[in-house]
This record gives sequence, structure tokens and C-alpha cells, in this order.
Amino acid sequence: MASLTYDLTLAGLTVGSAAALTGMGLVVTFRTTGVLNLAHGAIAMVCAYVLRQLVVDWHWPLVLAAIVTLVVIAPAIGVLLDVLVFRRLSVEGNDPTRTLVASIGVFVLLVGGAALIWGPGARPDAPALVTDEPWGQLAVVAALAALVVTVTRWTRFGGEVRAVVDNRELAALGGIDTDRVASVGWAFGAFTAGLTGVLLAPYVRLDPYGLPLLVVEVIAVAVIARMRSVVVAVAAALLIGVAQAQLTRLHPSGRAEPLVQAVGANLFVVALLVAALVLPGVGGRDALSRTTVAAVRIPSVAWLVAGVLFLLPLGFAGSDLHTSVQVPALAIILLSLVVVTGRGGQISLGQTAYAGLGALFTAWLARSVPELVALGVAVVLVAPLGLLTGRPAIRRHGLALALATLAVGVAASRFVFAQPYATSGLTVSRPAGLSDDRAYYSVELALLLCSLLAVAALRRGRPGRALAAMRDHEEGAAASGVPVPALKLLAFVTGAALAALGGGLLSMGLRTFDPGAYDPVRGLLWFAAVVVLGADNPLGALAGAALLVGLDAGTQGGVAAAVVGLLALLIGRFPQVHELLSRWRRPARVQPPPPPPRKALPAGPPPQLTAHGVRLSYGPYTVLAGIDLTVPPGEVTALIGGNGAGKTTLFHCLCGTLRPDAGRVVLGGDDITRRPAHARTRLGIARTFQQIAVFPSLTVEENVRVGAEQGRVRDPAAVEQALRLMGLAGGVRRLPAAGLPTGTLRRVELGRALAGRPHTLLLDEPAAGLDAAEIRELARVLRALAADGMAVLVVEHDLDLVADIADRVHVMRAGRIE
Repeated sequence: MASLTYDLTLAGLTVGSAAALTGMGLVVTFRTTGVLNLAHGAIAMVCAYVLRQLVVDWHWPLVLAAIVTLVVIAPAIGVLLDVLVFRRLSVEGNDPTRTLVASIGVFVLLVGGAALIWGPGARPDAPALVTDEPWGQLAVVAALAALVVTVTRWTRFGGEVRAVVDNRELAALGGIDTDRVASVGWAFGAFTAGLTGVLLAPYVRLDPYGLPLLVVEVIAVAVIARMRSVVVAVAAALLIGVAQAQLTRLHPSGRAEPLVQAVGANLFVVALLVAALVLPGVGGRDALSRTTVAAVRIPSVAWLVAGVLFLLPLGFAGSDLHTSVQVPALAIILLSLVVVTGRGGQISLGQTAYAGLGALFTAWLARSVPELVALGVAVVLVAPLGLLTGRPAIRRHGLALALATLAVGVAASRFVFAQPYATSGLTVSRPAGLSDDRAYYSVELALLLCSLLAVAALRRGRPGRALAAMRDHEEGAAASGVPVPALKLLAFVTGAALAALGGGLLSMGLRTFDPGAYDPVRGLLWFAAVVVLGADNPLGALAGAALLVGLDAGTQGGVAAAVVGLLALLIGRFPQVHELLSRWRRPARVQPPPPPPRKALPAGPPPQLTAHGVRLSYGPYTVLAGIDLTVPPGEVTALIGGNGAGKTTLFHCLCGTLRPDAGRVVLGGDDITRRPAHARTRLGIARTFQQIAVFPSLTVEENVRVGAEQGRVRDPAAVEQALRLMGLAGGVRRLPAAGLPTGTLRRVELGRALAGRPHTLLLDEPAAGLDAAEIRELARVLRALAADGMAVLVVEHDLDLVADIADRVHVMRAGRIE
């Protein structure tokens, strides 16, 4: 028994060492560049193939081949990625969407390229760089970890790295060569990826898909380390590796045996799922970049062409449409990403889970009920499972949400699709009368049309405006009264239903359940394809499905991945198609000057907003130290103070975007401390933001209408009154908000807030970015609103404006009101 424990520990340390190298590379790359390198596993795979090529095919000495691979080729890949792909994105602000899509693009490009060069099959003859004993690998891990810790803590370069991590722009202004820091980070990350690949290749399946996916699974150790601590990543990797090896000793009897064995063989996947869904999220930026251009209406001729192309297979000679039947099914799956990502603005890398579950449930249910009924029931069963990603999306953004959705996809693949207890003896048949491909294809087209109409309904009217607002500016949408949590759940549940429908159709079309069709790598490919072809455009889903199926069917496997990967890499270098169309279609405009303010919007006897003993701390730092504040109706109350005094934090506590540690926020005698932002808006508390919060994909009028609709104002005149009051009732009302001058956008934001007929208006530095004339007009509007009985609170640095409009002034210093 002791010998078995020792042997399993050694085996676990071997796996844990490779995972530790991956964790180190991911942490260092993220700390120096801010990029979660999802392509880490693909780089590992390419380096493993290169070493095999040099040693096995070209007969190089192993040591020389390893030096060239790890010291020359791997770091060169990292530096090239930095220079050619990610450096431009960092200069443009490290947009979380574009960096993520670019990273996925590198992944799928390398996977597709490897499949083209070396073929899709597994290679069993990868050379072993070290023995299967773990001590050599542990020594390498310990040495690299010590090197990283020493450099980052006790060298000048380490100080530069910490400065770049804290604020890249400020570090550059301080004279730090941020490009050099980033290149070193990418080189080291690629080196660890290459080392991981050459160490793992002899003991796992070396193919373009298996090894990258294996490395993706051990991202868990970097997430546990919060993408910051190399020591924590190494320790977590070793512990999970040993625990996974020891779990192989468990052999329970009964129905639990397959599941326990699956967990024991995939403990890193369990760790990824727990870390992504339970631990605090990594990164706090928006899920997707805020739209910078207006929505573009797709010409009718484009839809006509798409319709003709999709109908074309029905005219083919013969009855074998094996390739064609895959396209409508995949298009429906990609439409699920249009809903979640394009309309909802949420990163979703796990749609393969719902597509695969739709296929499985359809096959299982078809044993008892007709196939079409089974398909419908499967959709109904899978849709609520969208909460698996929808619930985390409520409180997670950016990289944290990407990891959570990826974890769901990986877990479904490992614990369901790849397990005999789920797929053994599974047969997939078509509905009666649809065995002919042409007949089945016709049914697919009908269901695709229904799906397109359902997605189109989410683009129109009040739901469409609410979704667009949430996507463009989540906090601004909540401040307008949009129920953001419920809307996110709706997007994910709808997306899960569409993915399940497409997955069921795909499996019935092929008459088989193929686990490889729903692996997480496929999910990354789908996401990249939808984003580069137009995430907010259903036509992009149709084009993506035709591209992915057609290229691989017409050429060889890997071409579609390579093409999508290349397009994703170019996302940071060239404007996307919808951006070009928007610029081309936008008419010239002359901005009219705002008229004098008219009579303010009507308001009833307003309740009074009051803060009682509000306290808030971040760790040992107290931001608000027991604030008491009253915002009386009919007056303009100003809050001033230096940077860091706590003004904006108090503002957020009053608005509902932050919840205080202690104290109460009361509105007219009702405690609203625990009410979310959108609920407070519907109670009559409106706000604006220091950084302008408008919805660029909507027109000026639509922006203002969102405020009225979500504030539940039934008076149809509310929108028109707000437009007239803010000088937006002319031709400007039909222009998209994207690209309008700052002064106009300030008026749009304030008009949206007023359209909800609030009794209390909270303004966070409303004069920021305005010229003298615009500030004078703002002052006139605010005085008119207060004279009409509205309670106005202004956080402002412009003391001249404060002196002009304020009835009372509060000064904050160090979290207290003096």
C-alpha cells in the first residue's frame, strides 16, 4: 500500500509539474501584458510537433533540437505574437474583447495550421526530453519559479513589471519601456508553453486538438492564483496533480463508479469549474467592448443572396446532402452566440455544452417518443441549464466570465460527452419521412427561419433597446432602469435553447453523436467566427456556418480554423465590416445649438433621499466613515472635495451600484439600502456618470426612450418633453449616438435620465468635457429643474459652476463630510 501511494504520488507530481509550468507562463504573461493567453496550449502543441519534426523526421540530436525549440523557436513565437498582434491592441487600450478574440484567433490558427502541416491524426512517437521520473521536471519548475520570484521582487525589471501591471499608460509616461516588458513576458510565457508541450507529448496524445485542450484544462491553477502569484499557481498544480493521481485508487461499486472515475481522471477540470464559478473573478472590465458605431441595417439584397445560397442545395442532383445538412444546424448554434454575445454583450465560450446536451437529450428521448417531439423536449430541458452560465454572468465580467463559460464547456465535454455512461449504445435516427437528405434539409431551413425571426424580435422595440443598452453600457443601462440581471439570464437561457436546437438537428442530420463536434476547442472556434463576422448580425451566423462547414468539407480539416484564426488576428488591425458600413452610411450633420430650457418635466411631491451613517471600507482603507447626507427637494445640493475624498463612492452608495458595509440609505421613510440600481431608478432616482454613459448603437431618440420605457413612464409625451428640454428635438434625434460631440452626448445622457420622470437627480461631474457655453446651458437647466421641485445632487470639481447653481454645499475630506 505504501509503495502504491508513493508511485501514485510520483505520477501526480509529473502531471502537476507540467501544470505548474502552464500556470507560471499564464501568470507571467497576464501580469506583464494583461492578456489571458488562451493560445498557451496551442503554442505547447506546436513546439511539441517541432521537436518531433527535428528529432524523428530530420534526425537531429535530441539536445540540439530541444535547445532550438525551447530557446529559439518558442520565445520567438511569443515575441512575434506581441509585436504583430497584441502590441497594437495594447496601444488602443487593451480592449478586452479584441484581446480575447485575438488570443482565440492565435489558438485556432495554430491548431488549424498544425492539422494542415502534420495531419489530424495522433503521433505516438514524440521524443522524451526527460525520464518519466518527476524529479527532473520538479527541478525545472522550482528553478523557474525561483527565477520569476527573484526577478519580480528584487530587480529593477521586476519593479517595472509591477508598474506596468498597475497602470501601463502611467508607466510609459514614467519612462518605462512597456513594449520591452511585454515582449519579455510573452517570450517567457511561450517558453513555458513550449516546455510544457515537449514534456507532456510523450505521455499524452500528440495531435492538434488533444494537447491544446489538455493545457486549457489546467488554466485552473492560474485562476486559483488569481493570475498574480507564481508560487500559488505552482503549489496548486502540484497538489491537484497528486490528488488526481491518488483518486485513481477509488473503485466504488454501483452507479457512482463511472462518475467517480471520471472525476478522478479530470480533477483539473473540476478545479477549473470551481475556481471559475466560485472564487472571486479575474479582471473587472466590461464583458465586451462598448460599441463605437451605430447599428447598421443589412441591405435586403444581402438577405436575398443568403436565401438563394441556402436554398441552392435543394436543387442539387442526387439525394446525398451530407455536407449541406450540417450548415443550417450549425447556423442555429451560431445564432445562440448572436443572442448572448451580439445582443447581450456577454462572452460565452461554452455554447458547445448546450449544443451537445441538446443532441444527447434528443437521442435519449427519441427512444420513447417521436424524434421531433424529442427534439422539442430536449430544447425545453436544456434551456434552463443556461443558468449555469447566466448566473455567474450577473456578477462576473470580462475574463472572469470567459473562464466561467469555458469551464462549463470543458466540464460538459469531459464528464458527459466523453463518458461511456452517457453515450454507450447511443443511436441517432431521423424523424419518420425525413430519411431523405433533401426532405430533412427542408425542415432544417424552416426551423432556421423560425430561429432567425426569434432573434430578430430581440432586436426590435423595447426588448431590443434594453438589450442594446445593456451591451453598450451595463451600468448606464441599470441606471436607466433596465433589469440587467434578469436580462442577462434571458439572453443565456435563450442562447442555450437555440444551441440545443442546433445540436439536436446536427446529430440527427449526421445520424450519429460525435463528441468531437462539441469539444471546447470547437466552442472557441465558433465564438471567434461569430465575432469576426459580426456578432450583432444574424447574417454573420449564416456566413459563419457556411464558412466553417464548407471550407473543411471542400478542402482538408484545419482550413476553416486557420482562416477564422487569421481573421481573428486581424481584428485589431482593420475595422470590422459593420464599422466600415456605419461610417459609409452615416449622413453629414450640423449640430444645432441648444435652445433655452423650457418648463421642466412635471414631478409630484417628491420623497426625500437621505443617507444615515453610511460606512464603506476596502480592506484596511476606510472610504466612507459614517456619512450623513440629505438631498432636499427643490434644491441643488453640491458635494465637493479633493480626489480620494470619497465623493464618487458615496454617490454610488446612493445610486445602488455599491452597497455600504454599514448605515442606511432611505427614500421617503423606506429603507432602500439593499435595492439594486435599476430598482432605485424605478423609484424615481436618476443619475448620470462622470464618464458619459450613452448607448452608441442607438439613436439619440432611442437613448432617451430607454429612460422612459425602463422608468415605466406611460406618458407618451415624456420622451418628447425630454428631447425638447435638452435641445435634441431637431434632426439630431435621428442620428446615432456614436461619434456625437461630448456636449451633445452629455445632453443625451441627461435627457435619458429626465425621460424617466425622476424626483431625485444625481449628477457625477456633469460639466466634465464641456465648454463655457455648454456649462452655462447646463446651469440653466439644473436651476430650472430645482425650481420645479426636483432634488438635485451634483458631485463637481468646477467651483464656479457650484457657486452658480448650488443652494447648499457639502465638503468631503477623507471619507467624512465637514
